[in-house]
Amino acid sequence: MSDIIRHEGIVDNIEEGCVHVRILQSSACVACKVADYCNAAESKEKLVDVYVDSTENMKIGQTVIVAAKRKDAVKALLWAFAVPLLVMILVLILIVILTGHEGWAAIGALLSLVPYYVLLYLLRHQMRRQITFFIE
Repeated sequence: MSDIIRHEGIVDNIEEGCVHVRILQSSACVACKVADYCNAAESKEKLVDVYVDSTENMKIGQTVIVAAKRKDAVKALLWAFAVPLLVMILVLILIVILTGHEGWAAIGALLSLVPYYVLLYLLRHQMRRQITFFIE
């Protein structure tokens, strides 16, 4: 198994030090012959910011390969999904223990995500240094 995750994309926009690449992310069953009749087949377009030292060789419309290390992908998944789930469960349990009211616990658990994602947004520049994409 490779330690690098690769996706083909098209350069959408170029800024100083940053290349915006549009990636068509498709599920594994898109190539299936019965995919037109199945709800599981889907494809999504994603815009990825790739921070580079030089944008001289890049042109809008150019096809590129965007890559990331597998450990960076795992780290991103943890911060985006696993940690917020853990926060919600802990807040839910804590409020149920303290108040005994499940409705308040559910609302509190959902509201606990607001400061979490605000904190992620505020720390986005530090996270950008830890979770990086590169163009091959």
